Amino acid sequence: MTRIGVLARPVVVVAIMAVALTSPAPAADQPPPAPPPKSAEPAPPPPDQLYDLGKALFDQYAPPQIKEQFEFPSREQWDGFAAKLQQALNGESFDDLAAYEPQARAALAALRTIPGYEDYADWLQERLDLIQAAGEAAHPPPAPGPVPPALPYYDLWLRRLRDRPAPAGAAALMPELRAAFAAEGVPPDFAWLAEVESGLNPRARSPAGARGLFQLMPQTAEAAGLSTFLPDERTDPEKSARAAAQLLQRLHRRFGDWPLALAAYNAGEGRVDRALAARHARTFAGAAPALPVETRLYVPKVYATIAVRTGAPPR
Repeated sequence: MTRIGVLARPVVVVAIMAVALTSPAPAADQPPPAPPPKSAEPAPPPPDQLYDLGKALFDQYAPPQIKEQFEFPSREQWDGFAAKLQQALNGESFDDLAAYEPQARAALAALRTIPGYEDYADWLQERLDLIQAAGEAAHPPPAPGPVPPALPYYDLWLRRLRDRPAPAGAAALMPELRAAFAAEGVPPDFAWLAEVESGLNPRARSPAGARGLFQLMPQTAEAAGLSTFLPDERTDPEKSARAAAQLLQRLHRRFGDWPLALAAYNAGEGRVDRALAARHARTFAGAAPALPVETRLYVPKVYATIAVRTGAPPR
């Protein structure tokens, strides 16, 4: 796979695409609009207007120090970045994913300067964590012994998370989320999945359309009986937790254990099926080499997050 080169001034692509994908397009003779309030759900502009709108928003809202550090992408970089990043997440190379750290850091810095887009920043922060972990996974320390770990990269995440404080909303949200998971027959500790998905921000959203604590896509949420438009019930902690727990419970019944259920939650059932078949495996550890690098890091991160927050991994 071709790697993305590291620029002297990292290109701000993810941030600007996130803004442009959720902002109404300005008229040609008018200045770009102010960012909409969080409750607004504007229709995205046509694709051929995204670049001009993104550049206008960057020029208007990015402070001078951000413009000095980060450059706006060229049209070629704009068109190629999202597809290449998704390819890296879905690929097999930790190095290819880790190469995106400068761009992701730049995007996060820019995104936090644009009023009204904190929810995208929280989403991107969690993905940056995966990208940084991919760098560690690509060059692991020597193994302590010949026995392979039951959950690959679990120790890596324990090191990364051990001293990381819980998100600010944890004390208020977790009792409700744990109760919802327990009511659906899922071990309540798995409610900490919300930290991995959204940083425990009920309004977190991704440019792809996922939203809420558990980053439910519209189709998934609607299948669980949630409204996704006025109101968007994915931002309701109890309702979104119920929907996520129901999905996890169904995946657990299908695959027979929680690591595989989490892998399917992240990558999709079909991808897990193919990985199990390709590796002639019955466990997540056995199937992991055939799964996307994002999923290979995501599952142990969930387990390590639970271990750090509760004192022990789920059983």
